Amino acid sequence: MAIVVISYFAIGSIEYVDSSGNSHTGITAYNRLKEVKNEWKGNITESVLQEVLEENNKIKSSEEYLSKNDTENNIAYSRGQGFSDIKDMINRSFCDFQEYDYYRVDTVTPTELGNFYSNRIDNLKKWLSSDSVKDNYTKQEKEYLVEKYEEMQIPFYYEYAGAWTSLLYYLPVLIMLIMLVGTFLISGIFSDEFRLKADSIFFSTVYGRSKAIRSKIVAGFVCITAIYWISICCFSGVVLGCLGIDGANCLIQTSLGGWKSFYNITLLQKFLLTIIGGYIGVLFMSTLSMLVSAKMRSSVLAVIVPFVILLVPSFLSDFSVLSKILGLLPDQLLQISSSVNYFNVYQIGSKVIGAIPILFTIYLICYFILLPLLYRIYKKSELNS
Repeated sequence: MAIVVISYFAIGSIEYVDSSGNSHTGITAYNRLKEVKNEWKGNITESVLQEVLEENNKIKSSEEYLSKNDTENNIAYSRGQGFSDIKDMINRSFCDFQEYDYYRVDTVTPTELGNFYSNRIDNLKKWLSSDSVKDNYTKQEKEYLVEKYEEMQIPFYYEYAGAWTSLLYYLPVLIMLIMLVGTFLISGIFSDEFRLKADSIFFSTVYGRSKAIRSKIVAGFVCITAIYWISICCFSGVVLGCLGIDGANCLIQTSLGGWKSFYNITLLQKFLLTIIGGYIGVLFMSTLSMLVSAKMRSSVLAVIVPFVILLVPSFLSDFSVLSKILGLLPDQLLQISSSVNYFNVYQIGSKVIGAIPILFTIYLICYFILLPLLYRIYKKSELNS
C-alpha cells in the first residue's frame, strides 16, 4: 500500500499548465510537458541561452503576464514551461552561490550569457573564500572542489528528465520506510526466545549455539533484502514504466537542485548510487537492530535504536562544527539523492575524496564486522534462571 501511495505522489506531482491556464497532473500531464520541454532538447550553448532570454522577454512583456488575473498569469506561465528548466539554470548561474532569485533571468543581458558556465566556477571560488566557510575547508579540499567543477564537460546536454527527478525525490522516503518496517519485522529474531522463556530449549538443542544462530542471521538478511529490492523494483518500475526513461544520461547539474553538485554524474548514475547506498544503509541498520535485540533481549529497543540514529542528525544540523561528522552518519546512506548536493569532502593524507565513496566503504566494513559480533554475542547468551 505504501508503494502505491508514494508512486501516486511521484507521478501526480508532475504538473502541466495548458494554453487556457488550466493545470493538469499525472501521466497525461507528463507527456504534454515532455513534448514542450523537449523542443529545447540538445546542448545548452550560448545561442540557446540567447533564445531563452528572447522568449522570456516576450512573455514578460505580454498582456497575460502583466495582468492581475490569475488565469491570465497561468496562460503566460504556460508559454514558458518548455524552457523553464534552462531558465532556472540561468537564475542559479547569475545568483550568488548561496542565493536564488526566481526573477534574476529578467535582468540578465545577452552579453552576460557568455559567462553562464564560468559563473558556476567563479561563484564557488567566492563562496569558498567567504568568511562563513573559509575555515571549514583545507587548501587541498578547496582545490579539489574547484577542480571537480572545472572537470565538468560543457556545454551541458539537456533533455526533459521529469521521471528521474520525481523518482529520485521520493526514493529516500521509500528507503527510510523500508528501513523502519524491516527493522520492526526482524526486531524479535534474537529476543523472542527470551521473551517467551524458550531460550533454554533453543540453546539446549544440538545446533542451538551454532547453525541455529547462523540461520537467524541469514533469515534477517533474506527478509531485509527481499523487502528492499521488491519495494525498490516495484516503485521504480511503476514510475519509469508510466513516465519513461527520457533524460537518464543528463548530468545532475541540469536537474532541479543539482546545479551546484561537485559530483559529475548522470541522473541514471545518481539513481544507481541511491538504491545501492540505500541497500547498504538498510543492511547496516537492520544488523545493528538485530545486535541490540541479541544483546539487550528487547525487540522494543531494537526498533528504537535505528529510529534514534535517523533523528539525531536533524537536531545537530545547526552546529556547523559538526558538519563533517554528520556527513558520515548512516542516515546519509538512506538519502544519497540529497547527499550528492552537499559539500562534504574529507582529506586523508594528501588525498581528498567526497563523502559518498567513504560512506559506502565505512558501512560495508561495519556491516561485515557486525555479523560475527552478532553471532558471538548471541552464542554466549546466558540462559534465563
